[in-house]
Amino acid sequence: MNKKSIYNLFFLAAAVFLIAWIIVTVQQLHNWGGWLLFLFFVCLAIAIRGNRVLKGLSFTVIIFATVSLALYHPGYFQNWGGLDLRELIIPLIQLIMFGMGTEMSLKDFGAVFKSPKGVVIGVVSHFMIMPLLGFTLASVTNFPPEIAAGIILIGCSPSGLASNVMAYLAKANLALSVTITAIATLIAPFATPLLMKLLAGALVEIDVLKMMWEIFKMIILPIGAGLIFNKLLSGKSKWLDKAMPLVSMFGIAFILTIMVAAGRENLLTMGPALIGVVLVHNLFGYFLGYWSGRAFKLPEADCRTIAIEVGMQNAGLATGIARAMGKLATVGLAAAVFGPLMNITGSALASWWHNRLPKEDAPGEKNIGSDEKVINADVI
Repeated sequence: MNKKSIYNLFFLAAAVFLIAWIIVTVQQLHNWGGWLLFLFFVCLAIAIRGNRVLKGLSFTVIIFATVSLALYHPGYFQNWGGLDLRELIIPLIQLIMFGMGTEMSLKDFGAVFKSPKGVVIGVVSHFMIMPLLGFTLASVTNFPPEIAAGIILIGCSPSGLASNVMAYLAKANLALSVTITAIATLIAPFATPLLMKLLAGALVEIDVLKMMWEIFKMIILPIGAGLIFNKLLSGKSKWLDKAMPLVSMFGIAFILTIMVAAGRENLLTMGPALIGVVLVHNLFGYFLGYWSGRAFKLPEADCRTIAIEVGMQNAGLATGIARAMGKLATVGLAAAVFGPLMNITGSALASWWHNRLPKEDAPGEKNIGSDEKVINADVI
């Protein structure tokens, strides 16, 4: 049996599980429904790995699988043997940030000197467009204050590694994408708390210094440790290069699942409305990010890069901040929705641009490592 036949079998299995889920849902056998929906998404994730166009969505589908299980059976993701699973969120984020540090070096900041205009526009656009969009959306909706603050929080967060993957797939300027992500991440301990105080201070209590310290612990310390690790063991830890993307994928999926379990009641109450607001936030981020580059007459590849960098946020970090605030089930809810959603929209946008090269025919530099190294990073 060839690979294509195996993938087709998983498509068939996914269809069977979906039909079974519909039947048990109609019969209100919800204890079975969660597992059947979980198995549907798992089979679908495996099946689409065989499709060149759709395979980039397999991780997002896996997230849907675990999130579905958390919605039906939240108890599985709240407490294990007396351990409150919410306590694992910050250590997992630190582990992911450490992995990011091991993938970085000082050379990744070279684009600052090669293309300072693009970097400055990208970073400034990121910390202006998304926070203001979040504030506007939170102001015009009727969400409770802490849910609204979460919308602002996801807007005030830096971009994550997923934006680098989408830039690669979109044939944008990968070196510029990596640099914007790195700089936005490093200034987040200062920019994010100040923006939250300014834009969300009327909705929830914001302790700026405490938030700075929490973000510093979640970002700067583990990334710094990763950079040192990379410097000392460069070329000697190939196993880590292969392991960290898998660890990161597990970490972000587990974090989102814990968040959904913690905020299940709020999500069921306002889920569709929140999804709509988050989708608008995400899509307008792409649109305004792209046109901020066009306004300053940047090359097309750079405009695409800035669109992706602005529209995609580090949902994992937003989760950690919400946890540190003790408001995971409310402030963290927008991040739980934004994470999977941005991977779907980002993949769609990258696929659209992939076959439409920029007019200057310069898809960007691929100088941060091998293609496989970049592709494996689409986790945050």
